[in-house]
Amino acid sequence: MKDQPPGQTRRPQPPPQVAFIGRANIDITVRVPQRPVAGRTMFASAPAMTTAGGKSLNQALAARKAGVYTSLISAAGDDPWGTFLHRALTDAAVDVSFFQLVPAASTGVAIIEVTPDGENYIVLARHPETELTGEHVHRGLQQLQAPIVVTQLDLQPGAVDAVFRHHRAQTLVGNLVPHPTLGPTALAPLDLFVSNEAEAAAILGRHHTDPSAAAEELRKLGPRAAVVTAGARGAGYSSPDHIALIPAQHVDAINTSGAGDAFLGTLAAQLARQVPLPHAVTEGVAAATAFVRIEGR
Repeated sequence: MKDQPPGQTRRPQPPPQVAFIGRANIDITVRVPQRPVAGRTMFASAPAMTTAGGKSLNQALAARKAGVYTSLISAAGDDPWGTFLHRALTDAAVDVSFFQLVPAASTGVAIIEVTPDGENYIVLARHPETELTGEHVHRGLQQLQAPIVVTQLDLQPGAVDAVFRHHRAQTLVGNLVPHPTLGPTALAPLDLFVSNEAEAAAILGRHHTDPSAAAEELRKLGPRAAVVTAGARGAGYSSPDHIALIPAQHVDAINTSGAGDAFLGTLAAQLARQVPLPHAVTEGVAAATAFVRIEGR
């Protein structure tokens, strides 16, 4: 593996305040008038857009936009798209010390269909060689020493286990439905767990109409606090001191793809500033609400 394209130098910057651990991939977004019908070709409403994506990459960019220094522990293929992702990160001044380009592997691609109501339907094609390993995660955490660590829980079990074993963060944040071999027990080591309503329902085995009630039930699985995002309704949270729903401002959504990452990246940035959880959730909701109104992505 190599850490960066030949001849490219890194910008000097302070140590990262937040380290994100997870996937980076190319997003190919297509706007469609409605969901395609089997056996028929549908014409898109606009030309396809190719952008940097992947949950952890998106979150790292959002946290950097919110004003804190971030690092991304991830991998992509050593191909033009991997170089494209690397450039997007360095242009945003995200630390890429542990963003690796894997020889002979192809960069993951997400195909995103966006309907007129702003809803998105995503299929991710990934290369097994770009999946994070425990060794990669260990090396990154050992050297970065970030006070806030945000990890995807659906990574390979060895990578998630390395996070639990080797992080030295003041706050460990988990995201997404845990890998099937780990199950809900993966929530117990966390200081904070963040998911959307569908992910919360998949973990709990039932859907809650109140996201704060879902957050409270998730917290009973072990994390010190939990947050459940609910799209246009905002986000519910549960902590040892408080349970509440933070409402979102009503807007006309253009594209909801990536809104949850904007929320979590902003939330992590606020936690790095030692902002209390209720205020951090409020800032995350505001960032996600602004994000869904942005055209051209």
